[in-house]
Amino acid sequence: MGRVTICGLDTATLPRLNSAQCDALLNRIDEGDVEARDLFLRANMRLVLSCVGRFSKSQESADDLFQVGMVGLLKALNNFDRSLDVRFSTYAVPMILGEIKRALRDRTTVKVSRSMRDTAYRALKAREKMMEAGQAEPDLVEISEEIGVPLKEVACALDAVSEPISFYEPVFGDGEDSLELVDQLADSKETSENWSERLALHEALKNVPERELEVIKLRYFDGKTQVEISKIVGISQAQVSRLEKTAIARIREAIE
Repeated sequence: MGRVTICGLDTATLPRLNSAQCDALLNRIDEGDVEARDLFLRANMRLVLSCVGRFSKSQESADDLFQVGMVGLLKALNNFDRSLDVRFSTYAVPMILGEIKRALRDRTTVKVSRSMRDTAYRALKAREKMMEAGQAEPDLVEISEEIGVPLKEVACALDAVSEPISFYEPVFGDGEDSLELVDQLADSKETSENWSERLALHEALKNVPERELEVIKLRYFDGKTQVEISKIVGISQAQVSRLEKTAIARIREAIE
């Protein structure tokens, strides 16, 4: 990374340390040397800057993210266990990235409760763990079962911490010929929220077979009970229930 000025700091002036120098500074830090600690932190500011670069598409200023990343760097230094026999940078990067991600989640325009953020965190960790075990990307039902939290709560929590997308976000093309999401919302009588929900549902219903689609329309568009649908379609109530569950699973998978 070249010369960069961030938070009033010229990165070209930052010290560069080799492995032996890092070890020597860490020894002095363990002995309580404040000057060694300051020098070590300054030398690792480039590490924070490289992490900030991964969030270039974020609406937060680079200076703010850099400050948050420095908090992560401080935490990494305070908790670094040299007996693990790993380089400090290897240990610090996940902590710096985690601090930045946490700050971005907390700074969303929609205030999210602590319990909901905790649920979202557990769901994301469960998804990551299941995929690391060789499983295909799990759906919300599987994640819900894995962490023992109702499906509705998991869906709401993940939606709450996701980064919002502007209706003026380009969805096709570049420059003057680009097409924005708002261009797809032709009916001015509908709100943006209703339209985005309708668009998602409309696309998802295309993946539902005709028999299941008939049950869904009768159940959720016409307000019929499963017993009433069984009489209309000519199948048992149990079959209606199975078709409904299968259709909902297809719709949920398509929307996700």
